[in-house]
Amino acid sequence: MFQGNQAINMDAKGRMAIPAMHRDALASACGGRIVMTAHTEDRCILIYPEPEWQEILPKIEALPTFNKAALRAQRLLLGYACAMELDSNGRVLVPPTLRNYANLDKKLMLVGMGKKFELWSEESWWASVADLDVDEELPAEMLSLSL
Repeated sequence: MFQGNQAINMDAKGRMAIPAMHRDALASACGGRIVMTAHTEDRCILIYPEPEWQEILPKIEALPTFNKAALRAQRLLLGYACAMELDSNGRVLVPPTLRNYANLDKKLMLVGMGKKFELWSEESWWASVADLDVDEELPAEMLSLSL
């Protein structure tokens, strides 16, 4: 289970190092194989261990495409999905399309969210934390979907 948040840096090539405490858990859970994709509600990146992604993938594919919110979620989650692997130093390249989507620069926040991570620009993370009072309803089709 991934929890907590850590400030990390992205290098000039777009690589980030997964902190050691999470690197070991990722190695045992998925051999360092992860899937990165766009978050559907915030300008951040979701990072799943590959087995977790494989579990939710059929649920994403089964969303009704006639519902605009569900179709948008499919386009973001599937359209931005990139299978990646940590290198021997625990680093991973964040694809340019995802860097642009999440407005990532050098300073990042890696946030453990149970079975996945969120990757934020540090600035966006603190702005989001300050704005947590917003309450929006999800479409009924998405209430049972655990992303």
